[in-house]
Amino acid sequence: MYTIGVDLGGTNIAVGLCDKNLKIVDKGSVPTKASREPELIIKDMAALTEEIIKRNNLKLSDIEYVGIASPGSVNAKTGIIEYSNNIPFFNFDICGVFKSFLPVEKIYVANDANAAALAEALAGAAKGTKNSVMITLGTGVGGGVIIDGKIFDGGVNSAGAELGHTVIVSGGRQCSCGRRGCWEAYSSATGLSNMTKEKMTELKIKGVHSLLFDEAEKDGKVSARTAFNAMKRGDTFGKQIVDDYIFYLAEGITNMINIFQPEVLSIGGGVCNEKEYLTKPLIEIVNREQYTRTNKNKTKIVTATLGNDAGIIGAAGLGK
Repeated sequence: MYTIGVDLGGTNIAVGLCDKNLKIVDKGSVPTKASREPELIIKDMAALTEEIIKRNNLKLSDIEYVGIASPGSVNAKTGIIEYSNNIPFFNFDICGVFKSFLPVEKIYVANDANAAALAEALAGAAKGTKNSVMITLGTGVGGGVIIDGKIFDGGVNSAGAELGHTVIVSGGRQCSCGRRGCWEAYSSATGLSNMTKEKMTELKIKGVHSLLFDEAEKDGKVSARTAFNAMKRGDTFGKQIVDDYIFYLAEGITNMINIFQPEVLSIGGGVCNEKEYLTKPLIEIVNREQYTRTNKNKTKIVTATLGNDAGIIGAAGLGK
């Protein structure tokens, strides 16, 4: 038997056919066109699913279930997306609508960050563990918590594990959620880009040159790479930004370890491409700051391994 994993993003819908070991056999994608009526989005999702099944010479009866990873507050028990700000879902019965277009017997749904965390637990960096945490450093700070092999989504609103919206600086930077000082405002790729822009504005006013300007000009924009690239070339200001960024990232990760004591904490997102420039100083700070710093056994901090396929694999593993 095979399973289908659907990763519903704001830009693309990705669908993958997975075998019993959650290895992707075939996959495809179509644009989400997120401003459309929700039913039209799901119609395209179902059509792509059916196309992938047929081109692999399979029938609907060969599919054990379909899993969907969706942004927003997802009620996994009812199959309803209670709210999503990137796609126009409000109390939307995603499972029921999907079945109206493609009559699969079983369908599951979970928040996309939770599904990615499950993927790493089942087939990625945390494979073989029962308790793990995953964070994703992208536009925001996504998070997922796996406890005793199951996704933790809380007892109210199915909106647990919004890890990026824990405050690490009281009264600090404005976050998109409305609060100030959220971990997301400091440790997302967006937060790193914003810190870099602020430093460059300060240096420009003072008439001080930095390789930050050279790197931004070379890329055509200021990005999460700008400060790291400048630092690698010996730029003092680039190093200051990276040091501050890693400090804030370590603060949040230390909090997660103190709360959950996971066997593995995996980190995903483009910032992880910096490899040891990110992980080496990060682990040093966390090992020094965590409550269990004197214990022999510590949470293993690793880079996530499944990349852009995590949503598909996690969705395909929802019924495991």
